[in-house]
Amino acid sequence: MTRTLIETQTLAKVYGTGEIAVHALRGVDTQVQEGEFVAVMGPSGSGKSTLMNILGCLDRPTSGSYVLDGEDVSELGKDRLAAVRNSKIGFVFQSYNLLPRLTAAKNVMVPMLYNVRGSDSSPMSDAERRERALEALAAVGLGDRVDHRPNELSGGQQQRVAIARALVNEPSMILADEPTGNLDTRSSEEIMVLLHKLHDHGATIVMVTHELDIAQHAQRVIYLVDGQIVSDKLHASNLKSLHVGSVTSET
Repeated sequence: MTRTLIETQTLAKVYGTGEIAVHALRGVDTQVQEGEFVAVMGPSGSGKSTLMNILGCLDRPTSGSYVLDGEDVSELGKDRLAAVRNSKIGFVFQSYNLLPRLTAAKNVMVPMLYNVRGSDSSPMSDAERRERALEALAAVGLGDRVDHRPNELSGGQQQRVAIARALVNEPSMILADEPTGNLDTRSSEEIMVLLHKLHDHGATIVMVTHELDIAQHAQRVIYLVDGQIVSDKLHASNLKSLHVGSVTSET
């Protein structure tokens, strides 16, 4: 029996006040079950990036609630939000966000610098962090690139490093924001094959994309317009009429 990993109720986000107020989200109600692969789509200004920032504990809603893995994170302070991000969420970004002076292995080790092990809260040793980083890189097919820096890797390989980094703390879910946006067709296909592999092994994935062919990889598509969900649980092939005329920049 699956359990609810994400639940939002009347989630709203307002930037500014008075006449200049921007209502980025307007009462979003949704759930994501453990093990689901969900795509989030919508035209420019729809609120999809705002939603992802809140789901990723990078921002807090103006009103409404967000329960992540059984914990209401809507009003947590910055320190607790940071702890939740590090322990429960793995991020994959369009621009990879790798540190240029670090090797692939050291980039993957970064999230573990803030991680602890066991009930005694003792920090992991460098050897333990490196061992886990090497395992994560091997899992994404980069076992022979562990000592390469980002400028020595292709775009697809850099995104694989980013995915390994997202996985290394064994998070509850992976949030992927336009994970193929900077990649050519072949590299995009390779990244989606990898995400499918992770999903097949039980990973929960929430992915923002503006590309219909990429969204078709998901089990479920949430489509936002003007900060509200206008369709849900529809395969991407049924969303073409909603997607016509939309542009790719994000709120």
